[in-house]
Order: sequence, then C-alpha cells, then structure tokens
Amino acid sequence: MDVMTLIDGKKVSAEIKEQVAAETGRLQQQTGKVPGLAVVLVGEDPASAVYVKNKNKTCANMGFQSFSHTLAADTEEKELLKLIAELNANPEVNGILVQLPLPAHINAPKVLEAVDPKKDVDGFHPVNVGILTSGGNGPAPCTPAGIIAMLDFYKIGIEGKQAVILGRSNIVGKPIASLLLKRHATVTICHSRTRDLPAVARSADILVAAIGKPRFVTPDMVKEGAVVIDVGINRVDGKLVGDVDFEKEVEKAAFITPVPGGVGPMTIAMLMKNTLNAFKKANNL
Repeated sequence: MDVMTLIDGKKVSAEIKEQVAAETGRLQQQTGKVPGLAVVLVGEDPASAVYVKNKNKTCANMGFQSFSHTLAADTEEKELLKLIAELNANPEVNGILVQLPLPAHINAPKVLEAVDPKKDVDGFHPVNVGILTSGGNGPAPCTPAGIIAMLDFYKIGIEGKQAVILGRSNIVGKPIASLLLKRHATVTICHSRTRDLPAVARSADILVAAIGKPRFVTPDMVKEGAVVIDVGINRVDGKLVGDVDFEKEVEKAAFITPVPGGVGPMTIAMLMKNTLNAFKKANNL
C-alpha cells in the first residue's frame, strides 16, 4: 500500500469558508444585501453555548448577519414556536438553526418542522429529507455534506465504490447514505443488529464510522487501502477520540480523518455554504 494520507478537515473547511466569504462580498456589491443566519439556543448546555459562539464568530468572518437568540431552559414550547414564526417571516434571515438537544419538555420534531423548509440550513425538515432521499438538490445536513466535500477535495472517487456506514442516525447515517448513492456508490448501512459487522465493514472502499462508541473500529474491520471517515466525537480520560482506533488504523487506511481536526471543522463550513445558497435562492441569484 502507498503511504497513508491524513484528511485535513481544517484545511478543507478554511478553503470552503474563503470561497463563501468571497462570494458573499461579490453578492453584497451586486445586491446591497448579505446572508443572515439565526441561531436559537434553549437552555444553558455548555457545549451548545460554545457551538453558538463559534457560529456567531464565523458569521462575522464571512460577512453574514448573525441573529442570536438564547432562551431560558424553562421556555415554553409555544414561545419557541412563536420566535421561529417571527424568524420565518423576517426577510433578512435566510437560515434558521435550532441548536439541539432541546430541553425534554419541548417536542423537538415539532419545532424542527416549524422552520420554513427554505430556511432550514440544517437539512432536518421532513420536506428537505424527502428531497435528499429522492435524489433532489436541497440543503443536505452539514456533517454528511462536509464528508462529501472532503472526499472531493482529496479527489477520492465515489462512483462504483463500496461504501459502508456504521450508524443509521437521521443526522449522519441516513443522509450520508443518500449523498453517496447520489454519487453512484454502492451503500450498506450497518447498525446494532447487523450480523458479522466486521466482515461487512471489511468490504468497504469507503468506511464511515458514525456510531458514537470510542475506538469501536479496529484493524480487523478495515480493508487494506480503504478510506476511513471518522464522525465520532467521544471524550475518554479528558481527551477527544473518534469511533475509530486511529493509531492502529493508520497502518491500513489509504486515507483517514483525525479526531479532532477531521469531520468536525467541516460542519460549520457547510452550514455557512447552506446559508449562502438559501440567500441566493431567496433573492433569485
């Protein structure tokens, strides 16, 4: 096997952000308007608060307008739905992102469905899920879209490849399956009921680990020369580790994403790209 290549998510995301910022500047000169992203946070979850802060900072760097709404943890569902209705009606807001998880007393699916599908830059609205699974061009969830962008950046062919996805979540597993199918990969989704999971994983030219178990993927699950994409973010002994046993996989993979610094940085870059696309559609650009 040739030397393993590390897929650098920071490098790819920086390039995408640069393109988004440049296009935003051009469109501002042309129209006098800029994309607007609204982020809604309910409660004081520390990790979510950090994400929101980063998103606001990225908006400023991209030349976007940022609308940040932080609500108390005991906010009633109807108050949150009222805010979403206001954001839906605001022409300056092109993207609405409701930070998950929401407090237990709020019905998350109901809230996500209340977002105007045209402003759903997370790609979670049932309308956009339907567009994605039927092969159309809607906003794709940011993490899966980021995975495709990384494969393209490193000129990793997708067509005709065997792709195996570990995990069937609505946020990563199912949408990345749709995106890979759209690019003509042969896709298998594995989950906790899959029989002989290591054997299925070993068939993969492209292996996507999104299972939420630290260092779950061991060398006996990886084919020599495979592309390994690690979506997992797990904290073990104060350190961030992925779903892949990274140190051991390096020996076998042709390409591999590190944790941190792999898929993570791509998510926010694709959020900005989705918001820019929503802005362009809203203004017929």
